[in-house]
Amino acid sequence: MASLPRLAGSSKRLLMLLVLLLVALFLTAMWVMSTLNLDYSQRAMAELRRSQIEDNFYANLGRINSHHRRMELHTESLARLGELLQRSGNTAELETQLRQKLRDFSDAFSVGLWFEPGHFPALADTPGIYAHWAADRRIEVLRQSGDPRRLDWYRNLLPSDQPRNLPLAEPLLWSAAYYNPLSDAAVITLATPLYDRRQRIIGLASSDWRSEDVVRLISDIKLTPNTFSFLLDRDNRKLTSLSERDDTPAAQRIMDAILAEQLTRAATTTGAPGTARAQLYSRELLIDGERYALLFAMTRANMLFGLGVPQNEIDAVLAPMRQSNLRILVLTGLVVLLLAALLLHLIANTMRQLEASYTDPLTQLPNRARLLLDLQRTPRPSLILLNLDAFKEINGFYGHACGDQMLRHLGAQLLQHLRLEADSARLYRLTADEFAVLLPRLSDEALEARMNELGTFIQRQRLDWQGQEVGFNATFGAARLSAGEARQGRDSLLASATIALKLARLQQRNHLLYDPALKIREEYEQNLLWANKVKTALQEDRLLPHFQPILDNHGGSIGKFECLVRMLDDDGQVINPGRFLGVAKKIRLHRQITRVMLEKCLERFRDLPYEFSINLSYEDLIDPQLSQTIKEQLQHSGMGPRLIFEILESEGIDNYSQVRAFIDEVKALGCRIAIDDFGTGYSNFEHLLRLNVDLIKIDGSLIRQLDSDPNALAVTLGIVQFARSLGMQTVAEFVHSAAVQEKVLALGIDYSQGQHIGMPQAQLQTQPPP
Repeated sequence: MASLPRLAGSSKRLLMLLVLLLVALFLTAMWVMSTLNLDYSQRAMAELRRSQIEDNFYANLGRINSHHRRMELHTESLARLGELLQRSGNTAELETQLRQKLRDFSDAFSVGLWFEPGHFPALADTPGIYAHWAADRRIEVLRQSGDPRRLDWYRNLLPSDQPRNLPLAEPLLWSAAYYNPLSDAAVITLATPLYDRRQRIIGLASSDWRSEDVVRLISDIKLTPNTFSFLLDRDNRKLTSLSERDDTPAAQRIMDAILAEQLTRAATTTGAPGTARAQLYSRELLIDGERYALLFAMTRANMLFGLGVPQNEIDAVLAPMRQSNLRILVLTGLVVLLLAALLLHLIANTMRQLEASYTDPLTQLPNRARLLLDLQRTPRPSLILLNLDAFKEINGFYGHACGDQMLRHLGAQLLQHLRLEADSARLYRLTADEFAVLLPRLSDEALEARMNELGTFIQRQRLDWQGQEVGFNATFGAARLSAGEARQGRDSLLASATIALKLARLQQRNHLLYDPALKIREEYEQNLLWANKVKTALQEDRLLPHFQPILDNHGGSIGKFECLVRMLDDDGQVINPGRFLGVAKKIRLHRQITRVMLEKCLERFRDLPYEFSINLSYEDLIDPQLSQTIKEQLQHSGMGPRLIFEILESEGIDNYSQVRAFIDEVKALGCRIAIDDFGTGYSNFEHLLRLNVDLIKIDGSLIRQLDSDPNALAVTLGIVQFARSLGMQTVAEFVHSAAVQEKVLALGIDYSQGQHIGMPQAQLQTQPPP
């Protein structure tokens, strides 16, 4: 026990170091996750902010386009007025009507009617009538003499080579910004053609939009403190809200950079004006070390409307998020550190109790964990396990308090007894009523003698419990590690002793020493290995049927097949059932195998004309769930008349009524019943009568000797005659040669099965042997 504190001390330091490493790892991971989360949140917030900016952009673009549309409607109305006056030749109301039109549309700076020579004789000298707002907010009307086609803006909108006898495809004509000497202002003109009765172009109706009104329209857009808006006409001339800034040089550098980008070349409209949302374009602009996000699109007037937002003002909304993230990170880190300190304190207290964790609380003896530890430290140990007999019955009769007192009493007496010995034996209490004695190296004879001595000692023990005398008895199993066995043998010493104890109970012996020559542990390991293989094969659908042909001796054709289970290993190799079926029965997987076989065989023979048989064990027959599944499958498939269930004659049947009930139910669905391997086991002929059998499969131990053993021939003849008298058909199994087949035919056996006919295989052998 002296080494235990040192172990506890080193384990304590190691655990504390691991906790500190885990805390550091957690803090690092938390920082990484926080950084990633912040990055994601920033991207999401930036995207949301951009979406808000785009929505605001489209709202202002819609406002500008709405103004354009009002101007278009007003100009179209002005054109209809001009056409009406031209057709009537009335000039008296011309100026009055022009003034009224300008008043009706206060957004326009000026309006005009321009007739080309010869189309309005009453205005021969002054074919252009022009009204605009004067500085004192009165309307001034001017008459323009001469041919309007000499005016630059007129010629740009309606070239001289434009045919006048055809209507324009695009009746709304927007000009670039220009200086108008008539109104002494920079304007943008919207014009639409004037037509005579024969739809010939005779002039233009125009409305002017003053540049300073344009700037005023876009100057009130404020997304962030330094957001600016701009309009570029089709000649890339600027109209911008930057003119209102105090820092004129900076504003000029921004506009110069925008003009240098030639944004009007990059932007186009989508769809007809006013019927579809204009295509939005974006671009980054770096000016004086500051990044701007530019959004721009074309308006109805083929002008480019844009917004410029400083990127740092877009990102400003993320600053509170970064601060909150930092506060959360710091707070969480402090909490983790506090929890780590508390955890280290708890570990320190826990490690101080490490020695107590190796002690059984009931008997205060070392426990199983301590035994495993001591096994590793003891060179060539020997181990005895003892298990109290009838301890469950004592617990049930006297109560658990009595059982606990028995364990405490026996533990104390054994410990005192072992201390008197000179072989340094150590006592352990394992689980429930099981104790272990760890001894140094002993010979087989010494271990046998020691178990006898311990058994005698335990039989002498008595416990007085509430006036009743309770006696003790135990069964022993022992194993030892020889000089030639390696450390892995020491690891399995407890398992070997456990196996010896179980075998002693099974063989009803007082004690048993594990014999390595019997390979019992290896057999256990192989069983465990095959159990895992069977489970994996079921999970991965690697169980499949093979089909052995059965020859009809009367017709000479293959009409039946026996379905036999096979398993594929990991490499796709076929494994015979002798390797795994016994293990499958022990771990109660045989019924699942039967279910899989039934499903696959029904599917395989669904569209084939052959009969087929499937083996059922007694456990299958009395399993209500499997029986119900079989009946449901038969009812669903309707294949009962082609299915034969084979029952082993050697299977011990304890409940004939339950088995007979199953047989009657499946026979009602058309199935037939065969007794397999008949002639082995107890060979009870009454067995056949009680089970209502249709076929008898005569065991291969008789059939394979028909050509050489007269006794086998005589027994087989008796079975055939008995079956024939009861109207049962017979099948000869293990027909391995032509000589045996001749005897089978001579005996009048109905069917033959075996190597001479065909071996089980995945494909159906439908042709008889030559």
